[in-house]
Amino acid sequence: MAIKQLTVFVENKQGALVSITDTLSKHDINIRALSIAETQDFGILRLIVNDEKTAERILSEEGYLIKITEVVGVKIGDAPGKLSAALKVLDENKINMEYLYAFMARTEKHAYVVLRVEDNKTAEKALENAGFHLITDADICKL
Repeated sequence: MAIKQLTVFVENKQGALVSITDTLSKHDINIRALSIAETQDFGILRLIVNDEKTAERILSEEGYLIKITEVVGVKIGDAPGKLSAALKVLDENKINMEYLYAFMARTEKHAYVVLRVEDNKTAEKALENAGFHLITDADICKL
């Protein structure tokens, strides 16, 4: 019962990621999970979306190199040790894990996203000025 993951190779330059997310948004593609890894020249964006066929088509049409990979999704309880228990099952069964990432945490109407940027203070100010609520340690404790 594998799920489909899109892997998108992205130039490591300002605006490259927003171009992809804008393109997906314009086609009503909702990102359910994501991970991005970087090298000096490019990034590897991994996405789970609500419509991978449409996402693959439109991103390919935009010139992005896309790969579809089947991955395993697992529901893990939100308590200490639950992730470790799932990983232990893989280990005990001699299954090597290449990477993992989490689905975005959701409240009734929100998703929480963590951003790594060059200048945190400038990014925080820009986001707040645009009407976004920044996540605090206290917010994280409530998840």
